[in-house]
Amino acid sequence: MVDALEDKKAEDIVLLDLQGVASFTDYFVICSGTSDRMLRSLVRGANDAMIKDHDLKGKIIGSASNGWIAVDFGDIVMHAFSPQQRDFYQLEELWSSGKTLLRVK
Repeated sequence: MVDALEDKKAEDIVLLDLQGVASFTDYFVICSGTSDRMLRSLVRGANDAMIKDHDLKGKIIGSASNGWIAVDFGDIVMHAFSPQQRDFYQLEELWSSGKTLLRVK
């Protein structure tokens, strides 16, 4: 999924290990996109990669027009944010007890 997000030009990709921290998922993948169109493209790319590589289709929650789309794959939840919404919600801070496994600027 991270490779697919990089291919789609996602910004500031973070992979958080939440095992033992969150009861509803094991990992968060968080990234930013600079426009509604880009956010939709990031979600499509991640979903396509997960279908191809793991036969998993995510449940999409939210909308690009609101600046935050989450895709729930079960053990992994991906969050694609506009820069403004990412700054506002600060998921990395909220889940700081998790371990950052990867950060791609």
